[in-house]
Amino acid sequence: MVGIFPNESSYVRLVTAYLMEYAEDRSSSRAYIKEESMSALLPKEAA
Repeated sequence: MVGIFPNESSYVRLVTAYLMEYAEDRSSSRAYIKEESMSALLPKEAA
């Protein structure tokens, strides 16, 4: 992964976007990523 992502934040954004898209596509209503967990990953100014 060295050289692919400029920093850890860009990798976290990519994985988070993928997981959010995956969660939207699921037909069940189970939440695998809780809102509290996601808020810890997001920058303060976006919250």
